[in-house]
Amino acid sequence: MKTVSEINELQLKLQDRYKQLAEQAYNFRQTDSALSDLSEYKAYKLLYKLNRLRFLNRETLQQVPK
Repeated sequence: MKTVSEINELQLKLQDRYKQLAEQAYNFRQTDSALSDLSEYKAYKLLYKLNRLRFLNRETLQQVPK
């Protein structure tokens, strides 16, 4: 099981990559719709992983004894 800090690092990495893909999809929208769709699809897949990590991180924080 990953530690909380590892999960947070992975979240930041995925957020940066998601932003890059979303911007790339927006930039390709007018010139190449196929590349735009592909970038958008990859961004959605990353967003799904990011949401799962957020849920996992929330569960991990609730289990930590205070």
